Amino acid sequence: MYGAVMGLAGLGLSARAAATVFPGFLRAPAYFTEPWVALGALLLAVLLPLYLLKLFKFPAAVREDFTNPATLGFCGALPVGMTLVAGGIAPYSALTGNLLWEAGCALLLAFQIWALVRWLSGGIELARLNAGWLIILVGGIVVPGPGIALGHIEASRFFFGVSASIAPLLTALLLYRAMVAAPLPEALRPSWFILLVPPSLIYANGVALFAFDFLEILYFFGVVLAIALLVYARNFMRWPFAPSWWAFTFPLDALAYAAARYAQGHPSPPWRLVAAAALAVATLFVVVALWKTARSAASRAA
Repeated sequence: MYGAVMGLAGLGLSARAAATVFPGFLRAPAYFTEPWVALGALLLAVLLPLYLLKLFKFPAAVREDFTNPATLGFCGALPVGMTLVAGGIAPYSALTGNLLWEAGCALLLAFQIWALVRWLSGGIELARLNAGWLIILVGGIVVPGPGIALGHIEASRFFFGVSASIAPLLTALLLYRAMVAAPLPEALRPSWFILLVPPSLIYANGVALFAFDFLEILYFFGVVLAIALLVYARNFMRWPFAPSWWAFTFPLDALAYAAARYAQGHPSPPWRLVAAAALAVATLFVVVALWKTARSAASRAA
C-alpha cells in the first residue's frame, strides 16, 4: 500500500513540473496539484502507525516482508514514498520536508544494504524475482527530485549514483526473467510498469544533477516502453484487483515528470503534446486505482 503514497504524491509533483509547460492551463501549487500531495501525505500518516502496530503484533509477518523475495522489493516503497511526500510538503514547511526526506533516505540506504545482502546470500529463484526489486534497489533515482528542491545536492548525487549503477543490471535481469520464467500472476502484472521508472528518472534527475544531456535517449526509450506496456495492459480492467495495482501509478507519474522536463528544454508542439498525454494517462491510472481501492475497502466493510 505504500505504492499508493508514491502514486498520489508523485502525481502531484509531476503536475507541478508540468505547470511550467502549460502556463495558463495548469498552475502550481493549485487546484490540481495539491490535492494529490495532500492525499499522499494523509495516507503516509495513516500507514506508518499501522505498520508499527503490525511490527508489534505480528513480527513474524514483518520478517516475512523483508525476507520473501516476492515482497522484499516492495518494502522500498515506504522510504521512497517518504521522500516524495517530503517534496510535496516542503513549500509549506521546509523543516518538516527536510526531516522527512532525510529520514526516508536513511531508511532507504538501510533497506538497500539489506536487499543486497539478501541477494548475495543466494537462494532466490529467478521465477520469484519481480519488478518490485527496482523500488528498493533503484529507488535512489527518485529521491533527487525532492532532494534538489530541498537543497540536498550532494546527498542526491550519492543516492542517484548508487541506484543508477544498479539499474541496468537489474533491468536486464528482469527482462530476462520475463522471457524465460513463468508469467507473473495476474495480480502482480501491474508491477511490470515499474520498468518505466529507471529510464524516466535517470534521464530527468541525471540531467538535473550532472547536466548529462545524452541521457535524453533514455527518455525516448521510456516513451516507447510506456506504449508497449499500455498495449500489454490493454485489458487491465479485467485483472483481479489487488494493492499491486498501485504499481501502475508512480511509474506513469515518473514518465509524466520526465516528459515535462523534456518539454521544458524542447518546447515544440509535439513534445508538449507528449507531456500532456503522459500526465493525462498518469492521472487516469491514479484515479482508477483510487476508485478500485475505495470500492474494495467499502465491500470489505459491508
